[in-house]
Amino acid sequence: MSDWRPSARFEHLQQRAGLLAQARAFFAQRNVIEVQTPVLAKHSVTEPDVQSIQVPDYGYLQTSPEYHIKRLLADGVPSCYQLGPVFRHGELGRLHNPEFTMLEWYRLDFNHRQLMYEVADLVDELLGPKPYQHLTYADLVGGVASGPREMLDLAFAEACERLTPGRFFITDYPADQAALARINPDGQTAARFELVIDGVEIANGYWELLDADEHRQRFAADGEIRRHRELPAMAVDEEFLGALEHGMPKCAGVAMGFDRMVMLACGAKDLSDVLAFRGTR
Repeated sequence: MSDWRPSARFEHLQQRAGLLAQARAFFAQRNVIEVQTPVLAKHSVTEPDVQSIQVPDYGYLQTSPEYHIKRLLADGVPSCYQLGPVFRHGELGRLHNPEFTMLEWYRLDFNHRQLMYEVADLVDELLGPKPYQHLTYADLVGGVASGPREMLDLAFAEACERLTPGRFFITDYPADQAALARINPDGQTAARFELVIDGVEIANGYWELLDADEHRQRFAADGEIRRHRELPAMAVDEEFLGALEHGMPKCAGVAMGFDRMVMLACGAKDLSDVLAFRGTR
């Protein structure tokens, strides 16, 4: 007989509800509006390290609301956020679930360093205030600051696990890990940051790249990596590129794994302890 019971205790679900309310109140106080965008759409991301869940005849469950929110910004929507479910194929474990809750927000006229202060303010609101330390990517990975991407990713993940206890902002990622962030004036690093709390990767933010041609080049590079890794090809989202060509305002954006925040707040060790029902393969 299958186990029908929830994976999380009621006390944790109750604490989760309180944290959701706190997060929404935080943005309401700052006049950042909540938006809702599709969780099922024709296109998904090209990023080789993120695998989408395809729904035949409909498209893909979205890995992030990023493309849709940026289309809203291009049409004149002010600073905004989305708090809701996103989906990624093959992610199941202590810190992963195929469906999870993401808090993603965009602030007009912010750069990534200004946004880091707001991220810290929100974390302090949800988890209580503590000091933050700042490290560069090279500081974190040490002697393997260059090399094959797979080796760098492993070194980064292992280094993050050692960053405990404490709250750490990681900045100055290599330019080839810019994703959709601008490149810094040095030409070698990206305007990107990540927040790690007690060894857990919590948030990833950018000073957003606005150039549509540069996006096309990065998407093409993603496609080459996908072919090399024998991953499914992903069509480029032309509607997203059309929004960029129309013109998106200067802004910074960040995505936060909200379930992981709840896990830290509850003192839990596994995402299944704070999800009503754990995912399955």
